[in-house]
Amino acid sequence: MAEKTISVDVISRVEGDGGIQVFTKDGKVDKVLVDIFEGPRMIEALVRGKTYTETLSLVSRICAICTVSHRNVSIKAIEKALKVKVPEKVKLLRELMHLAEYVESHILHVYYLALPDFFKQPSAIALLATHKETVVQAVVMKKYGTELMQLLMGRKIHGENPQIGGFGRIPTNEELDKFLENAAEYQSWVSAIIDLMATLPIPEYGVRDTTFMCCNPADGKFGFEGDTILISTGEEYPVEEYKKMTNERVVPHSYAKRSKYQDKPFSVSALARLALIGDRLTGEAKEKYDKYFNESWKSNPIYNNLCQAIEALWAFEQIPILIEKIKALPDPEMVIPEVLDGTATAAVEAPRGTLYHTYEIKDGKIVNADIITPTAQFLDDIEKYIWVAAEKLLAEDNPDTELHLEMIARAYDPCISCSCHMVKLVKE
Repeated sequence: MAEKTISVDVISRVEGDGGIQVFTKDGKVDKVLVDIFEGPRMIEALVRGKTYTETLSLVSRICAICTVSHRNVSIKAIEKALKVKVPEKVKLLRELMHLAEYVESHILHVYYLALPDFFKQPSAIALLATHKETVVQAVVMKKYGTELMQLLMGRKIHGENPQIGGFGRIPTNEELDKFLENAAEYQSWVSAIIDLMATLPIPEYGVRDTTFMCCNPADGKFGFEGDTILISTGEEYPVEEYKKMTNERVVPHSYAKRSKYQDKPFSVSALARLALIGDRLTGEAKEKYDKYFNESWKSNPIYNNLCQAIEALWAFEQIPILIEKIKALPDPEMVIPEVLDGTATAAVEAPRGTLYHTYEIKDGKIVNADIITPTAQFLDDIEKYIWVAAEKLLAEDNPDTELHLEMIARAYDPCISCSCHMVKLVKE
C-alpha cells in the first residue's frame, strides 16, 4: 500500500508557528511529529546576571497572551525566594489581574479560534453571516478582559505595574467600579455559549486515556495557583519537585522541549483542571459543570474548548466579588525585600495549563532560572491523540481528515503565536 504524508504546514488559529506531519506505512500510522519552528528565545540565559526587577520585565515577554501568568508566577517565585510577604490587597489585585487574563485568553480561543471549526468555517469573521450577535459579544468581552488587564498592569501587554512587593500604582475604587457595570450581562452571554457548545457534535476520532495535572489551590477551593500539584493518578507533589513531574527533554524535530510523567504523555489545560478540581467550582459555573461534565470528557481533548468556556464564566462571576473585597481594603505600601539571596519555585495555572518558574538569586541578581511552559508539557499528548485519530480517519478515508487533526491540536490552545494558514494533505 502506498505511503501517505498528512502535512499540516502551519497550524491555523493558534498562537505561533507550528506544524504537524503524519507519516503512514503499509496503511498504518508510522510516525506523528508536532513541529515547533520558532527558534528558542533563550530567556533563561538572558536573565542570568540581571536584577530580580529586570527579570520580571524579561520573562513576562515570553508571551503576549499569557503575560500576566508569567509575571505573576515570576513575582511569586522571587518573593518566595526573598521571603517577601505582601498584604492581602496586593494578593487580591494579582488574583483579579489573573482572572482578567483568563477572560481575555479564553474568550479569544473559544470564540475566535475554536468555534469556527464546529461550523467548518475558516474564521470568526466567516461566522458573522450566521452568528453575528455571538461574534460581536466576543469582541466586547475580550475588550473587557484587556481593559481590566490594562488597569492593573499599566498597559494592555507587558505591563510594568505589578512589582516585587506590590504595585507601582493601586487602582482607585472608581476605576474598579467600571468593571462591575456589565459583568452580570457578560456572565449570561458566556452561559449561553456554553449551552450552545454543549449541543454541538464532538468528533470522537482522537479518544484515549491520558494523565492530568494541575495546581491544587489552598483550602480546597477552585483557583489558578497552588503550592502542590495534583495528578490524576493519585499522586500529589510540592511544586519544588516539578522536575519529577515534567522530565523535560529535547526532540530532534522541534525547537520546543517535551515532557513526560512516568515515561508517558500527560496534559495540563482547562480540561485537566475541571477533571481534577471542577467539583470545587461555584455559582452558575458549577451548575454548568454538573450539567455537562462527564467521564467521557477525560479521554477527548476537544472538550477543552467547553472547559475554557466554563472557566470564563467562573472568572466573570468572581471578578465582582474580588473587586468588592479590594475596595474595602486600604492601599498598602510597597514591601521592599530585606533578603537578597534565595532559591524558590512557584507555579500558577496559565490559561493553557501549569506554568513553572524557578529562580536562584544571589545579591539580588539571578544566578539560574528554569521556566517550563504548558505547551512544552502537552506537546507529546497532542501527538498521541493525533496518532489515534489519524489511524481511524485514514482507515475511513474521511474527507475531513485535515480538519479533525487540526481541531485536536487547536483544542489544546497551544501557545505558539497566531498564524493563519490552513492544513494541506499530501498523498504519495
